[in-house]
Amino acid sequence: MTFRLHLGQMALRTLAEFPEELTSEIYAVTFHVDSVDQDGRFPYVAIGYNTESEVARLLEEECASEPWNARWNYAYFPSSGLEGIRIVGHAPEHDPVGSDLHRREAVAQGLWYEDEDGLSEQEQDERDEQLADQFDELCVDVARQLHADGGLSGTLGRPVPVILYNMFDPDKMFAMTRAANPPELVTEFLSEDPEAQGQG
Repeated sequence: MTFRLHLGQMALRTLAEFPEELTSEIYAVTFHVDSVDQDGRFPYVAIGYNTESEVARLLEEECASEPWNARWNYAYFPSSGLEGIRIVGHAPEHDPVGSDLHRREAVAQGLWYEDEDGLSEQEQDERDEQLADQFDELCVDVARQLHADGGLSGTLGRPVPVILYNMFDPDKMFAMTRAANPPELVTEFLSEDPEAQGQG
């Protein structure tokens, strides 16, 4: 099995674990891309969701959030959307199978290294960046596949967007989310994309 195939299978399994009673309320699936201890060799994605009730709760608070922030800004997401309900990738504690697959593929590509290998800091940074970029692309691909194969609509009864974000590279979330979804599902989310606004 490839690491990509494993990610896709685990994403489908995670969708099946979403609480059935919340199915009608879930308006977005969340892919929080991160890495263990901020080490590029250990990328993972926390898969979760956000609900209409959570947005309504935020908007009713005394210090009401802006509507876009309440709905789309990861800083306002509850645990189900920020931390997800399952972690998939090179996170040995949570996904030993994925960790093994990812390491083997990174070794085969010549990107893996151990701390004692004597690589310079620049060489380590370059490999970390390549591994991170590859993982981002895989996450976008998995989200696309969930749309194409009907995994999202089959589980939730309708298509919903997958919001991909990384708190250490917030601007990238717009490009990743745009690439991962049919345009009509992310129109509102992309309304705050600085790049798109600059083109306007």
